[in-house]
Amino acid sequence: MINKVPTSRKAVAITFDDGPNPIYTPQVLEIFSESVGKATFFMIGEQMKKNPEVVKQVAALGHEIGNHTFTHPKLSLLSIAECLEEIEQNEKLIEELAGQKPVVFRPPYFDYNQDTVSLLNQKGYPMIGAINLEARDWEQPGVMHILEKSRERIQNGSILIFHDGYGDRSQTIEAVRKLVSELTSQGYQLVTVSELLELA
Repeated sequence: MINKVPTSRKAVAITFDDGPNPIYTPQVLEIFSESVGKATFFMIGEQMKKNPEVVKQVAALGHEIGNHTFTHPKLSLLSIAECLEEIEQNEKLIEELAGQKPVVFRPPYFDYNQDTVSLLNQKGYPMIGAINLEARDWEQPGVMHILEKSRERIQNGSILIFHDGYGDRSQTIEAVRKLVSELTSQGYQLVTVSELLELA
């Protein structure tokens, strides 16, 4: 699981899980359009089916779409065949809507086992984690908590996780708005996970 990338460049990758969402994903896009940065969205197939236009918009603006499975299951509880189905079904949908296959993968709940690892290796997917799990934005712990716990983990090559899907994500949006502004003013480049991996 890759949580950060060793690099001397002032670059970080900000990622969003569980979208796309018709309310919050466009707000993330707006934040990034003002900062000239790019983000990576780990999208769920079921949500993409509901919001195909949002997927297309994300891709058209040059952001990265990563594979986050089709239904967001705990992969360690599935058979290898079911696991493969989750990954490949989502892969096909991303290719169909975004025009290119995803090249990065994040397991739902960061849950995986040896079978998952073998499968991802076969398919050539790096398994992407994150370094700011203490921010727990999925629990809506407050804007300042999300912001402070993410700030603590900023360094060259950090991968940060936030959520634009499932439930009320207004705290996340507010925290990310502030964080993106701070990072940009500190001279950090906001890059996709794939771009960050290339800097290693």
